[in-house]
Amino acid sequence: MTHSTSRRNFLKGAGTLTAGSLLPMSLIELAFADISENFTFAYISDSHIQHIKGREFVRNWDQGLKRAVAETNLLSPKPDFVLYGGDIAQLGTKPEIDHGLELLSPLRYKVYYALGEHDYYLDLGEYWERQLGPQYYSFDHKGVHFVVLNSILTYEDWIKKWPTAEERMAVMAGLDNPKGSPFMVGEAQREWLRKDLDKVNKYRPVVILSHSPLQKLFRNWNFWTEDAEEIRQILHPFHKVTVIYGHVHQIQYNQIGNTSFHAAMATAWPWPYPSSYAQAQNYMPKLTVPMNRADPFFERDATGWQFINIHSGNVDMHYTLYDNTNRVVAFNERSGRPLDVAYQASANQIPPQKHF
Repeated sequence: MTHSTSRRNFLKGAGTLTAGSLLPMSLIELAFADISENFTFAYISDSHIQHIKGREFVRNWDQGLKRAVAETNLLSPKPDFVLYGGDIAQLGTKPEIDHGLELLSPLRYKVYYALGEHDYYLDLGEYWERQLGPQYYSFDHKGVHFVVLNSILTYEDWIKKWPTAEERMAVMAGLDNPKGSPFMVGEAQREWLRKDLDKVNKYRPVVILSHSPLQKLFRNWNFWTEDAEEIRQILHPFHKVTVIYGHVHQIQYNQIGNTSFHAAMATAWPWPYPSSYAQAQNYMPKLTVPMNRADPFFERDATGWQFINIHSGNVDMHYTLYDNTNRVVAFNERSGRPLDVAYQASANQIPPQKHF
């Protein structure tokens, strides 16, 4: 199947979903030059299932995940597998994780799971690991090496200082809580990553799935990975690396050296853009949809889904946004980084939302 045929078939099949599609489910076509054949996978992330009592959960977040699962099952061409990008739960409880997995169970494909901080900081991932397996791992698929990292670890002394697990979870669940602690992959996992990648040819495509961005974007909201530079140093010998992450609930993209970074949106709610990205001024592209909070009377405002085409190691992101203008973020060969192809002129920017 050629790249052009595959993309045409996808867009034809996706047309039936676009008009009513509200949710961030990402279909990703990997078309690297040196893999055995093109393929697709779907990406769902950040459902934040929240338990109220008994069998009662926050309905909006339930419906978001249900819709993403239903749309994934309708995709044509069918994805080879599904990745879940983290934060099944809101407060890491067994009822939340179990209910989230129950809502994900109708998926007709193999699912690979990444761990989010909302899944982790109640019991440090014990129940999640019991249900889903290791907190980090790798796998190969049709010539591509995938690595799923636990990128939301933090300093041991911070973990130990909280009198109860519930209090620790509540603090880390507040994305803009100053009492939180920066995320990291950690020394033990970095050493595991080195050993894992030692077995991989440096010209083989590598795709990293993490919950946090493996960058230092905005510390106040923990859009931040403390050992990002050390991880990128491990990835530096490879010809092309792509990092796909959740957590930030918004469109983000970046290029640092050989590594492209792309965020996917959430099924639960959107986050606004931070007011500045002081830590990455030389790399971050111009922000063109300066979102505030979602409209409280329309809980799907600013969520969406993405078709992601990866050709020769470079990524073109096709964002389908509900109640907003669709956007394409494409890799520009001349500049060597992703560019928003439709909204470069200031006069074309969408005004900030004023409703809270």
